[in-house]
Amino acid sequence: MWTLVGRGWGCARTRARWATGAALGPAPTFGAAPESWPTCRLYSSAEFKEKLDMSRFPVENIRNFSIVAHVDHGKSTLADRLLELTGAIDKTKNNKQVLDKLQVERERGITVKAQTASLFHNCEGRQYLLNLIDTPGHVDFSYEVSRSLSACQGVLLVVDANEGIQAQTVANFFLAFEAQLSVIPVINKIDLKNADPERVENQIEKVFDIPSDECIKISAKLGTNVESVIQAVIERIPPPKVHRKNPLRALVFDSTFDQYRGVIANVALFDGVVSKGDKIVSAHTQKTYEVNEVGVLNPNEQPTHKLYAGQVGYLIAGMKNVTEAQIGDTLYLHKQPVEPLPGFKSAKPMVFAGMYPVDQSEYNNLKSAIEKLTLNDSSVTVHRDSSLALGAGWRLGFLGLLHMEVFNQRLELEYNASVILTTPTVPYKAVLSSSKLIKEYREKEITIINPAQFPDKSKVTEYLEPVVLGTIITPDEYTGKIMMLCEARRAVQKNMIFIDQNRVMLKYLFPLNEIVVDFYDSLKSLSSGYASFDYEDAGYQTAELVKMDILLNGNNVEELVTVVHKDKAHLIGKAICERLKDSLPRQLFEIAIQAAIGSKIIARETVKAYRKNVLAKCYGGDITRKMKLLKRQAEGKKKLRKIGNVEVPKDAFIKVLKTQSSK
Repeated sequence: MWTLVGRGWGCARTRARWATGAALGPAPTFGAAPESWPTCRLYSSAEFKEKLDMSRFPVENIRNFSIVAHVDHGKSTLADRLLELTGAIDKTKNNKQVLDKLQVERERGITVKAQTASLFHNCEGRQYLLNLIDTPGHVDFSYEVSRSLSACQGVLLVVDANEGIQAQTVANFFLAFEAQLSVIPVINKIDLKNADPERVENQIEKVFDIPSDECIKISAKLGTNVESVIQAVIERIPPPKVHRKNPLRALVFDSTFDQYRGVIANVALFDGVVSKGDKIVSAHTQKTYEVNEVGVLNPNEQPTHKLYAGQVGYLIAGMKNVTEAQIGDTLYLHKQPVEPLPGFKSAKPMVFAGMYPVDQSEYNNLKSAIEKLTLNDSSVTVHRDSSLALGAGWRLGFLGLLHMEVFNQRLELEYNASVILTTPTVPYKAVLSSSKLIKEYREKEITIINPAQFPDKSKVTEYLEPVVLGTIITPDEYTGKIMMLCEARRAVQKNMIFIDQNRVMLKYLFPLNEIVVDFYDSLKSLSSGYASFDYEDAGYQTAELVKMDILLNGNNVEELVTVVHKDKAHLIGKAICERLKDSLPRQLFEIAIQAAIGSKIIARETVKAYRKNVLAKCYGGDITRKMKLLKRQAEGKKKLRKIGNVEVPKDAFIKVLKTQSSK
């Protein structure tokens, strides 16, 4: 069996030579890149076989691991060096953040999506398959980290030799520890002038109870000692515990949407084998699909004949609808049902914001964009919503403020969608007082994600607000300032530990609405950028919450309703009124902007009316004549104010609702 392969104009020329029986030159070396082939060649089927044979990697030669660290400690740089060392990419100076493929990641210099790469490494005559997952470092993307760990047996915990252990380092260690994974501590950036690897070793031993002789000191930027990291992965991380003879059981841990090929699912195989042409079933939807393509990411897609248990790769099976590939779903062979894998604990949104199209004619395009983006970022929750001023839209739930900003930026960059994003709020709870209300709502404790639906005090016995356990790691000279900041945010101190001579770890219980907008910025500015912050969900606590309405000439504006703590109502109300005063256009009558709790007005600003100078024609004369003219004008303005409606323009809404901290 022979196959003719051609590129460009050369095909016709070579076909003519082939027809006349002319010599076609020597066979190319197997595995040569297409660019190095002759313009047109005849290949035998044996020569043409490009696909990788994954059966040559027995289970004991497979290692699945993640790289976890605090923000900017060098995860992606280490991943680049590992890719170079194993020959997955060429060694060039342009290899920076190779696995960070999104435009938003390149612009911000942070990892947002966990990325997979399969590396082939020869060690002591044995060929190893190393499946690497590079993870995000920011607290808002910890769901990506926990998902990635489900497909791994070990982690590389990267710590900066200059900065030492930071808040997210601690959080990532405990995620790996709870998942019972092998942890290999890696001290990076030893080439820096102020690096102190011995101090960091002592911190790791004190905080994580890992012996200092297990730490590997490297410089990912220069490639110093990176070979010992691969050696440690092979020696210290166990192979996956899987069974290739059992029926197929694959976990979908990530997915993306391609408009030509449909859904591309990233899968980790726990049992069995999958190959092109197999009929598979989704445990979630019970739909049957035929596998069109399987392969590994190296770091780009590399098709293979089959994927075996213990391996991580991608699978395309003609899923055309974005709702069909649920992250955490189990795939199995048709007519060979298996017990579904546990999947993932669904992400708990910490921040809610309204999202509306700038123009309502763009509603369907934005809906399609949100559906495709939530397939790739499953931690976002979506609820339909509508507003009198802004039209139809959605109430979206995010894991944090940066998560919200990145989602918005990805909508703009990847789908060219422009949206209005309202001020972020947090989910509150209310305990209902009467059995009639409990029957109406069908539960005693209701969750409120839209402040406009906040129930009146007469209907509830108590309000509950979400709280988080925050960890702050800071140099000790900033401790006093940071404690004052935390107390101003209604936080309660839980613990204080000295990590070493000049670093302190503080633990505080924060109300979530106090840290959601500008706490991180305030913390960084107080500590000259040295303090780091991480938080985890800590349930709900009783709070004195009030619903604050914004009135324009006595009329309630539903879009501007907010839920605030009783002690801070005046400050927040005053800030919103000042912002509205700057945004609203003047009218021929006076506009009273008021912040109210129930019937009590707590803050007020006034937009003065345009007025004609009625005294311009009076050159002297009696004062009573001037008073008469001014009185007549005042009565006219009063009448106008009664019959005039205040139309709030959309751009004024955007200015007031856009995410910014209270003044």
